[in-house]
Amino acid sequence: MSEALQVTEKSLMKGLVAGLIAGAVATAAKSLAERVYPPRTHGEPEPPDVLVEKIAGRELSGPARALAAGTIHWGFGVATGAAYGALAEYFPAATAKDGASFGLTLAALTHETALPALGLGAEAEDQTPREHTSEMASHLVFGVVTETVRRFVRKHL
Repeated sequence: MSEALQVTEKSLMKGLVAGLIAGAVATAAKSLAERVYPPRTHGEPEPPDVLVEKIAGRELSGPARALAAGTIHWGFGVATGAAYGALAEYFPAATAKDGASFGLTLAALTHETALPALGLGAEAEDQTPREHTSEMASHLVFGVVTETVRRFVRKHL
């Protein structure tokens, strides 16, 4: 079999691995984007912090809280990247606009829908314009970086 054919053969495992790596890099990029253009400027808690307290049933102290919230934040980014990588193997249209569509869809599904429904974030209509634009911008970064890294890693697997 030629090398060109091997690169284009579908592989769930290679898609998951490429997406997992891409999700980790993209989570770092999203975190940096949020430092430049933070979504919450009035001391509102981050959704992972709220989830940590809901799971623990109590307020956690500094290091324990940071570790738990970081695990949720990074775990979600890596898992989302892995799922995206697997999806991209079998549904290439998911990579539209070099990952931008993925990032914006993820923002809509999380910050506009799921997080408010779970009580982990403000309802969409209660979010400030800055919060909306920051979340959209940082998720756009997440999506584009995920696709860029996924494509590179997948090509080399």
